[in-house]
Amino acid sequence: MNDKAASMVLASFAADSFALGYHWIYDTSEIDRKFGRPKQVAAPLPDSFHAGKKAGDFTHYGDQTLWLLESLAAKQTFDMEHFAQTWKKSMSSYKGYVDKASKTTLANMESGRDVYMAGSHSTDLGGAARIAPLVYFYSHDEDTLADHAIVQTDITHGDPLVQEAAAFFARAASYALAGAGAIEALNRAAEKGFENAEFEMWFPEGISSAALPTRYAIKTFGQHCPINGAFPSTIHLIARYPENYKDAMIENVLAGGDSAARGMLAGMVIAAANGKKALVDEWVDAMRAKDWIMSLLKALGNSRDRSQGLN
Repeated sequence: MNDKAASMVLASFAADSFALGYHWIYDTSEIDRKFGRPKQVAAPLPDSFHAGKKAGDFTHYGDQTLWLLESLAAKQTFDMEHFAQTWKKSMSSYKGYVDKASKTTLANMESGRDVYMAGSHSTDLGGAARIAPLVYFYSHDEDTLADHAIVQTDITHGDPLVQEAAAFFARAASYALAGAGAIEALNRAAEKGFENAEFEMWFPEGISSAALPTRYAIKTFGQHCPINGAFPSTIHLIARYPENYKDAMIENVLAGGDSAARGMLAGMVIAAANGKKALVDEWVDAMRAKDWIMSLLKALGNSRDRSQGLN
């Protein structure tokens, strides 16, 4: 099992788990008043969208990422139909928060619509945030990785901007795993070009915001879920903290809003560039699914290494 790649996946999961207690609080003064400067994994507040979850659990983004990892391990490859059916079965009985994208997708699936056509039209970045397990398995083949990142996103999020964001961050993480620094990885991914013109504005805005305080930058771009604010905000986090995963995740939470989706992608790229030293051990150890994730990664890593002739 590649330690750097495994650290990348753990960092993405831990970013979601760390954000859980503070997720979707948009009033930053409330975060300051109730939590101060968050430093540890916390349970969500009783009136949270994630009420009932415990410290160390995941938001609905992290849980769906775990379903993707389980599907990959079960099939030893990305099987779109298998993941879609895994997602449908798990979401049908899900006890956590079910967002609009998931409700729409599930209703479409249950009405008999083909899984290739069942995804919502949601513009939320959360649909792209699940991709760390794909990067773990396919980082050696960036074009296949990008294609699979788009397909996994399309299952629930049919918006082409969200899908392109998934491919972009997947490529960036693969470059980081191959040795590029976090900012270099972003720039290399951008050099591939963008199919949608919006990214030609959002990407440089995110990069150039690195000198700004994170709370100000994310407030300016938008704390919300849709990609028009969430994408440049995520780029900001990587550009401002390319070697400091912990501060990136803390400042991300302090900025409020959809910190889970931003954190999962930013944490993935930062950890891909910096490996195990990026991890906050207390956050990783606090994850209730840590042992299960590690066992899945080991099984998947052994398969990946065999397929590449590394065993």
